[in-house]
Amino acid sequence: MTAAPSSTAARERDESVAERRAYESVIERLSKASVDKHWEPYVDIPWDDPDFLIDPADPRWELPPVDKLGRHPWYRSRSPETRARIGLWRVATAMKIGLQFENLLKRGLLNYAYRLPNGSPEFRYVYHETIEEGHHGMMFQEFVNRTKLPIRGMPGPLSILAQVAPWIPLISTELFFVFVLGGEDPIDHVQRKVLKDGYKHHPLEEAIMRIHIAEEARHISFARHYLRRRVPRMPRYRRLALGVISPVILGLMARIMLAPPGPMIRAFKIPPQVVKEVYTGSEEFRAELRDSVGKTRDLCSELGLVNPVTRRIWKAMGIWAEPRA
Repeated sequence: MTAAPSSTAARERDESVAERRAYESVIERLSKASVDKHWEPYVDIPWDDPDFLIDPADPRWELPPVDKLGRHPWYRSRSPETRARIGLWRVATAMKIGLQFENLLKRGLLNYAYRLPNGSPEFRYVYHETIEEGHHGMMFQEFVNRTKLPIRGMPGPLSILAQVAPWIPLISTELFFVFVLGGEDPIDHVQRKVLKDGYKHHPLEEAIMRIHIAEEARHISFARHYLRRRVPRMPRYRRLALGVISPVILGLMARIMLAPPGPMIRAFKIPPQVVKEVYTGSEEFRAELRDSVGKTRDLCSELGLVNPVTRRIWKAMGIWAEPRA
């Protein structure tokens, strides 16, 4: 039987060791899961199967009822071919933005891994995640290529500004993993919602979403465990800075991931009033923004990053809701 610690300091040391072991055990399980269950985009997706070919007029590309634009009278009054093409453009843009985000993410992960010491369990997992994100990028780009649509992804100025993201780990790894959740949680939220909507989706889109959700679950888990371990150990002033910056990053990322692509609006001449009713002036869209970052918002509250000052920033960014139990 292990003797009880003889002092408060000894108890704290034992608790710290136990906590570290539990954290490393989680990382080791995630690494093992990446070996046991992973996908190769050019092996596991039958791109050239006749059922998986992309026809822009295929009615399965039409926006599902879960999308407010898909329910709007303006959209419903378009021809079936136009409705399908708008839906395909929407899906392809989401994938293009996704691969651009994951490009930034991979570079940031490698910058983080560069400084990890020998024997660090994080090193192996970060490389597993980087490889999986590389596969996601190839998968998304292959889809975009096969649509033959002029998909751009992020707006030019935003894309230039985003080049700062891979360097965030050199300043604050905690801030970088908030950025990671800011990109991954909204996409995961939307894709899970789409797969549960009972709508008949194109099998290629569904296959890509299922692969992405399964592997992103590990990536999200790592980021959350990392923040739970690191944030409580940060100096008070750095925690305050992280609490101020986090809602800004999360609010911007949610809008990038969920807002309608400008080129699509212009290509199909979607009236400004429709855009306002569906997105910019819609309470339903604002609720979707709040819901898409809900898990990360709850995590920030759990970690003590939300206080009367930072709560105002969450509200100003339009993503505040009371933490869920």
